[in-house]
Amino acid sequence: MFGPARLGPVRLRNRIIKAATFEGRTPRGVVTDELIEFHRAVAAGGAAMTTVAYCAVAPEGRTERRQIVMGPDVVPGLRRLTDAVHREGAAASAQLGHAGPVSDSSSTGNAALAPSWRLNPMSMRITRAATEDDLRRIVRVHADAAWTAVESGFDAVELHFGHNYLISSFLSPRFNRRRDEWNGSTEKRARLARDVARAVRERVGDRIAVLAKFGMDDGVRGGLRPEESLTVARLLQADGALDALELTCGSSLGNPMYLFRGDVPVREFAGAFRQPLRAGIRLFGRAVLHEYLYEDAYLLPEARKFRAALTMPLVLLGGVTSRRVMDHAMVEGFDFVAMGRALLMEPDLPNRLRTEPMARSACTHCNKCMPTIYTGTRCVLAAHTS
Repeated sequence: MFGPARLGPVRLRNRIIKAATFEGRTPRGVVTDELIEFHRAVAAGGAAMTTVAYCAVAPEGRTERRQIVMGPDVVPGLRRLTDAVHREGAAASAQLGHAGPVSDSSSTGNAALAPSWRLNPMSMRITRAATEDDLRRIVRVHADAAWTAVESGFDAVELHFGHNYLISSFLSPRFNRRRDEWNGSTEKRARLARDVARAVRERVGDRIAVLAKFGMDDGVRGGLRPEESLTVARLLQADGALDALELTCGSSLGNPMYLFRGDVPVREFAGAFRQPLRAGIRLFGRAVLHEYLYEDAYLLPEARKFRAALTMPLVLLGGVTSRRVMDHAMVEGFDFVAMGRALLMEPDLPNRLRTEPMARSACTHCNKCMPTIYTGTRCVLAAHTS
């Protein structure tokens, strides 16, 4: 776990990756000192690589307006961030993606795109079905964004193929109801993911690592299921454009708590929104925010099937809170682990686990960190005790 490892062309000091969690520290869509310090602290805390999230590939690809759109104007700020991370001995990755139907068009001011038209419950607006021209542009801007990451000093990019963001929504039978060559079979629904991965690899070559956050199971009726997801993973592996898959699950539109196991802070979620959405969440939040019991390594049972079927490097996410879990992931054949909420509470947890093998995260999985993404993502328990 704590020996050096390679991720594509990148040498990492250990096998711990800070998972992408939107930091809420770009109120004007540009890098801030607070964002730099967030990732510098993770790097100083011992993680091998920290992931900057969320970096949209196009203006309409933001989930909401307070996010970075990759382009030449953000390079100086991102270079400051990657320099700070590198000074601490860690690598930096940029999560690139297009929000698609997850985008709140009332916030971004741009019409949201999706495989097929649908009502977005956040903005109460109709998403527009992406045209052929849209899809060609989206493939191109992913490659452009990856090159911006290279110019910004990043060591890796993580392509967002999960949570029913645009590419994930194309993979999902529930959200992709097109009647053209982008639907009709698993292979056709996988076309956008494959085109994006290949375009990014062609643009960046071996300058940086390219991995994807990849959904195993949408967790919604009619959504992408593990059998089809594994077929897509095999196609991506055969294409050879990716250095690793970080396995995830859940749908930001239909079942977000399927990824975030533990408590469901409905009251705190409601407080993060304006009326009338606040009242709606208070009344009906439990209908969407389902509660799932937390347990260590909770995605391992499903991820194990992918490990058995694939030869490419895989990153285990979900309930990685102790050295015991990490060591078990290595025994199971996973190449890296990703930590999210645990590092919000204790950015120095990797250093502590290296010197104190019996230590474990103090995270209680209350999930009250989740509603803070709109005001600066943080552990509310750590903030209270400090």
